[in-house]
Amino acid sequence: MQSIFFTTQADRVALAREKFFESGELPSGIVSEAVFQSWSRCVRLKLDPRSRLEFQPVSVSRAQLALQKNRLLHEAWLAEANELHAVLGATNCSAMLTDPSGVLIGATRTDRVHEKITPVAHRVGVNFTEEALGTTAPGIVARTGKQVCVSGAEHYFESVNFMHCAAAPIRDIHGNLAGVLDMSSEGLPFNFDSATVVGLYASSIENRLLVSQSNEHLIVRFQISPAMLDTPMVGLMGVDMEGKIVWRNAAASRLLGLPEDGVQSGHRKIENDFQCTFSALASICGLSYVLLRLSNGLQVHVRCELKARDGHHHLFAHGRPAQEALSNDVNQDASLSRERLMDFDSVAPTVNQVEPVSLRDADEDLIAKTLKECCGNVSAASRKLKVSRGLIYRRSKGM
Repeated sequence: MQSIFFTTQADRVALAREKFFESGELPSGIVSEAVFQSWSRCVRLKLDPRSRLEFQPVSVSRAQLALQKNRLLHEAWLAEANELHAVLGATNCSAMLTDPSGVLIGATRTDRVHEKITPVAHRVGVNFTEEALGTTAPGIVARTGKQVCVSGAEHYFESVNFMHCAAAPIRDIHGNLAGVLDMSSEGLPFNFDSATVVGLYASSIENRLLVSQSNEHLIVRFQISPAMLDTPMVGLMGVDMEGKIVWRNAAASRLLGLPEDGVQSGHRKIENDFQCTFSALASICGLSYVLLRLSNGLQVHVRCELKARDGHHHLFAHGRPAQEALSNDVNQDASLSRERLMDFDSVAPTVNQVEPVSLRDADEDLIAKTLKECCGNVSAASRKLKVSRGLIYRRSKGM
């Protein structure tokens, strides 16, 4: 019998595993609660931990359906996959992406000579649920929606006890689990903080997914440093045309001092979180960033963007009459003080101009004026505004 004293963590886990499966002794304090609960679920499924594990893909039709249903998630993964492969290239690790049901839909290339399981496991369509593969990091995350690491003997099946994996969830604009990002090492433990790395790349993929799902939303990016606006740590939120916050990511919740669970509930007004109005926020589209204060007093750097349903940038990013006059005499780095930004709402309209009550009204007003200048020529108006003709047709219907 091994001694529990003066042993490595791997030895302690092996001993806890032996006691759990042979005599039912709980591995309290040795393995994480997430791993223990997964072991328990697998036992209830009557899975034999000594049986040989097969990495069987689901049917071809189900694999194709998984790719089709998760097209935007897969595109977000592809945008990060090359960089992730380069980052992990000199390590013993590879990465993969599963859909929310645990079916693999993407993986980085792997060609290390010592790897036996990874090339077989990292195939499109392989099922990583607990029911299929027992306790694994992607299986636990698909079940619980929470980030986890599973190392060595923490895996349920003995045949994969030399694998080490860390996985993190990816969520959509509704707050639901959209996918799982996993990093795995075969034969060797991680020699870096795998939880931090997989968490950062999961956040980066999630941010891309949120933006791609947010047509007709004002996308607000904010952080305490402008250098962080293009990183996975950026706070993101989507705001509808009535100024209601439809979604926000975890980084935004932390900056606002709000709970990360139930992020998409409530539909708060933008004025509850920022010390400015929706029209003021919308009018900074196209700038590098501006300085604003959150409702909790924290000063942050903010950047806004707006896409039409056809993927083109929204008209308001090109027509900012009130802000344009102000931005000419601000400092060259496009950083505006809160006081100057608040003046956006108080700029008096010209004699023949009626101040729009919403962003959509501003669009329609700009379209009407441009069409008049172009004698009703939609193609000419679309070129002048740098948007699609379809967008002009759709906006024109409500005039």
